[in-house]
Amino acid sequence: MKDLTRRSVTGIVYILLMLGGAAYHPVVFAIIFGTFMYLTQLEFYRLVERAGSRPRKNFGLALGVLFFLICFGMVNSILPAKAYLIFVPALSFLLLFEAFSDRTGILQNSAITFTGFVYVSIPFSLLHFIVHPGYPNYPVFNSNILIGVFLIVWIYDSMAYLAGSRFGKHKINKKISPNKSWEGCIGGTMGALLMAFINFKMFPQPTLIEWLVISILVIIFGTLGDLFESIIKRRLKVKDSGTILPGHGGLLDRFDSLLFVIPVVYVWLTFTGNV
Repeated sequence: MKDLTRRSVTGIVYILLMLGGAAYHPVVFAIIFGTFMYLTQLEFYRLVERAGSRPRKNFGLALGVLFFLICFGMVNSILPAKAYLIFVPALSFLLLFEAFSDRTGILQNSAITFTGFVYVSIPFSLLHFIVHPGYPNYPVFNSNILIGVFLIVWIYDSMAYLAGSRFGKHKINKKISPNKSWEGCIGGTMGALLMAFINFKMFPQPTLIEWLVISILVIIFGTLGDLFESIIKRRLKVKDSGTILPGHGGLLDRFDSLLFVIPVVYVWLTFTGNV
C-alpha cells in the first residue's frame, strides 16, 4: 500500500509538471522541459557507462542544452530563423576532443555521445515548434496539440498496462520485454483512439482524421520506443534506468515512448500544415 501511494503521488506530480509546463508560459515550458531533457540525457549516459562505455558526458549534455536553447530562441524571435546553423560546427568539436584525447575507442565514444544527443535532446527540442504552431510567421505559444499528444500517450500506456495485466497471455517478445502482450497492445489501441476523439472535441484543431492518425503514430512509435529502451536495459541487465522517480524508476523509463513519438508526430503535423 505504501508503494502504491508513493507511485501515485509521484505520477500525479509528474503529470502536473508536464501539463503545467506545457500550458502556462513559454519560459516555464523551457525551464521544465529543459530540466527534464538534461536529466534524461544524463540518465542515458550513466546507463551506458554501466556497460563500460565512456561517452563525453559533459560535452554531450552541453550540446543538448545548446540545441534546446537555440530552438527556444528561434521560436520566441530572440534568434534568427537559421540560428540552428550555430550548432553545426559544435559537432566537429566532439570528434576533435576524442581525436586529441588519450582515450581508446574514439569512434565508439563519439557515437554514444552523439546517440544520447539524438535520442533525447532532439525530441525535446522539437517540442518548441509544436507549441509554436505558427512559426515562423505567427510564433504564438499554443500547447493544445502537445497536451493532446501527451494525453494519447498516457492513455495508451495506462490502458495497455491494465489490459495486459488482466488479459495478457500472448507476449509480443518475451526476450525483449516479457511483460508486454498483444492483449495489452489492443487495450492501449482502443484507449488511444478514444482519446483522439476526445481531443477532437476539446481542441478545434487538428481535424478528427488527423487526431486519429496521431493516435496511430503514438501506438506504433510509442511501442517501438518502449521496446527500444527495454532492449537497452535488458542488455545492461538493469530493471530501471534510474531512481529519480519514486515508484516509477527513472525519467528515461517515463519518456521512452515520447522520445520516439515526438519526432514522427512533428513531421506529420508539418506535412498537414498544423505546425
